Amino acid sequence: MKTMIFASRNQKEILRDPLNVSLALGFPLIVLLLLSVIGNNVPENIFPVTTLAPGIAVFGLSFFSLFSGTLIARDRSTSFMVRLMASPLTAADFIYGYIIPLIPMAIGQSVICLTVAVLLGLPFNANVLLILAVLLPAALLFIGIGLLGGTLLNDKQVGGICGTLLTNLSAWLSGAWIDLNLMGGVVKKVAYLLPFAHAVDAGKAAIAGDYASILPHLLWVIGYTVVILVIAIVVFRHRMKRVSE
Repeated sequence: MKTMIFASRNQKEILRDPLNVSLALGFPLIVLLLLSVIGNNVPENIFPVTTLAPGIAVFGLSFFSLFSGTLIARDRSTSFMVRLMASPLTAADFIYGYIIPLIPMAIGQSVICLTVAVLLGLPFNANVLLILAVLLPAALLFIGIGLLGGTLLNDKQVGGICGTLLTNLSAWLSGAWIDLNLMGGVVKKVAYLLPFAHAVDAGKAAIAGDYASILPHLLWVIGYTVVILVIAIVVFRHRMKRVSE
């Protein structure tokens, strides 16, 4: 109950910044529509919606790193966090309280993105629902990255690292709209050492109905997610001890 109360407070804080919320929901849709128009107006469609939609959905989730990172960084910079140290919340409770309100938002963003993709020609079937489940670990991954960044950095630094840098990194090294084979062997190898390309490939496999290919890619994403969330909890616990001393 105490975690849910804290999560409710965090949800209100996020919704107090409608500009960033609108950007997170709207910008991926603009990219999806723009690339679809470009693909439909060239002799050979280089942006088929069946491969473009999963990539844009993963790209859209990267904005939630900025949400979670900014929220926790702002709390750390005010006396609010000091007062919370007197509550019975543990470090894990704090992290869960930041995660819980962002999950419905991430799912909602994915639903909107896929709905637009269906209007653009993506076949609507059970695979469209499957991809929502496949995208959930990616959502937790980006939220976890933001929480770790917000625990270590101030809000301005979070804006640069979890905003500009991470969104560009996840876009270009995930194959969201550019085939990694076109970027060279070294870039491709580096990309597949990171979780972003695996998240996109898991989504593409779900859309294509290639169920056997989903789990190998998803395990990469889940592994990164678990490690990052554990590190975030440990680092946050360390910061809590420093504040309470």
